[in-house]
Amino acid sequence: MNALKLIRYAAWAAVFALAAVAGLVAFGMKPGGNPGSMPLAAQIGGPFSLLSHEGRRFTDKDLLGKPFALFFGFTNCPDVCPTTLLELTNRMAELGPLAKDLAVVFVTIDPEHDTPPFLKTYLSNFDPRILGLTGTPTEIASIAKAYRALYQKVPTSTGYTMNHESSVYLMNKAGKFVGTLNYQEPDDVQRKKLERFLAAN
Repeated sequence: MNALKLIRYAAWAAVFALAAVAGLVAFGMKPGGNPGSMPLAAQIGGPFSLLSHEGRRFTDKDLLGKPFALFFGFTNCPDVCPTTLLELTNRMAELGPLAKDLAVVFVTIDPEHDTPPFLKTYLSNFDPRILGLTGTPTEIASIAKAYRALYQKVPTSTGYTMNHESSVYLMNKAGKFVGTLNYQEPDDVQRKKLERFLAAN
């Protein structure tokens, strides 16, 4: 148990470090700076091939030419995932036409449970433009590695839960990382980040 705790603490420390650095990459730059120009940006993102919540094969190439926000989570998540999806739903409504070309992608890190039909039902509670993706454990591990997103299956008394990255990755229309939205940051901060992000795309 002590070893498991140490592993979990180390993993979450790395998650928080990534989120902090990612935020600096995207929004801590001086005016006139070039988002995505720092070395970390080149290391986040990459090719993938998964199944959509409609049961169709979906790849990174389907996102080329449009800005997108990508988020890792799972449908049994008690707090972070539904809160984040609701926040994204609200921001998209507030931004109106500015968000018309924004793709929002929810990638499950619990493919054993989150099949396409299950994802479809779950996402029906949020903006219909949000796309759910699942796949084999190997495929999920591959995209998580590409986005440097940490997750871990944790046994519980009733089964298991998942620890995971809580940031939303903002990727430009060329598929390059430019920043993050962070869990439960103020609504106006999220909105301003998205406005800047979309205006640049």
